[in-house]
Amino acid sequence: MAPRKLATALAATFTLTVAPVALADINVGVTLSATGPAASLGIPEKNTIELLPTTIAGQKINWIVLDDASDTTKAVQNAKKLISEDKVDVLVGSTTTPNSLAMIDAAVESETPMISMAAGAKIVDPANPKTRWIFKTPQSDALMADAIAVNMKASGVKTVGYIGFADAYGEGWLAELKRSAQTAGIKVVAEEKYNRADTSVTGQVLKLVAAKPDAILIGASGTPGATPQKELAARGYKGKIYQTHGVANPDFLRVVGADGNGTLLPVGPMLVWEQLPDSNPIKKVAAGYITAYEKKFGPRSTFGGHAYDATMLVAAAIPEALKKAQPGTKAFRAALRDALEKADVVATHGVFVMTPHDHNGLDNRARVMVKIENGKWVLLK
Repeated sequence: MAPRKLATALAATFTLTVAPVALADINVGVTLSATGPAASLGIPEKNTIELLPTTIAGQKINWIVLDDASDTTKAVQNAKKLISEDKVDVLVGSTTTPNSLAMIDAAVESETPMISMAAGAKIVDPANPKTRWIFKTPQSDALMADAIAVNMKASGVKTVGYIGFADAYGEGWLAELKRSAQTAGIKVVAEEKYNRADTSVTGQVLKLVAAKPDAILIGASGTPGATPQKELAARGYKGKIYQTHGVANPDFLRVVGADGNGTLLPVGPMLVWEQLPDSNPIKKVAAGYITAYEKKFGPRSTFGGHAYDATMLVAAAIPEALKKAQPGTKAFRAALRDALEKADVVATHGVFVMTPHDHNGLDNRARVMVKIENGKWVLLK
């Protein structure tokens, strides 16, 4: 855990109350991708958990963290272990959309609330009754895709190509691109897929370049998002390149290098908090978290922010749940779920206003467009 002084400073950003009677410990189970293809996302999440205070609402908190190695089967195993052996009151995880989707059944069957750190809209699809127990902190694909489409239209883009992961994340982004592009009057002229672990996408990129789109969107996350971008640069593609908020971390900047210059993408405002106006409601919270994170671990990542926001939601729900039941019980888990569904929290990525029909709770305040310039994120005004 972090030093006492740092933990105290971070705890100040949570809504804390003092319980009149000490109850059982509250167990928070976390599964994330600290190794494997999604490690550049999972490591800052793991780092963030190390910064957290060990008491909330006067109760001791046990943060139980497991690595799922970016593997869906392991994510499910971790979720089941945390539920059955560690008796967690709430699950946080996982890092990626496929892993989070795979964990839903374990959470629902045990009636354990779960807060995902992945972006896929299906994770909290209100049409699925199972998602009554599921929440998530990252901005949904639809919210970010709309920002991309607006930017494309304003830039005169008429045609767009797409290359993305051959999994739920990539499929979700392709669907949202088609929807938002159609609304903006932009035609999707080519679409390609690749696997997260692929080291070459030459064939797919040649097909994209041959279609001559005005812009290309890469639907990927973490360092694997650099693979098609570097190939596009090698093939001399001169159109606009867009990425998703899934690459908003320093490891992507390092791997993509100079080939990333000019790239446009939507991100959570925390990534560029210094460039935000003082009137932005998240600026103070983001500044506090990032200052503490960078002091201990180095450059910021939006993925660490997703973890921090998940724990802020937990911290907001705990005092309400404690009014109804004791930790370690089915009633307490249900009370946590109910409290999460009513959460209204200013966090690092935006303002979460949860409802029974919206278990993400973010609006346009949770996104800004940035451009990569010489290895830095630059806010577009």
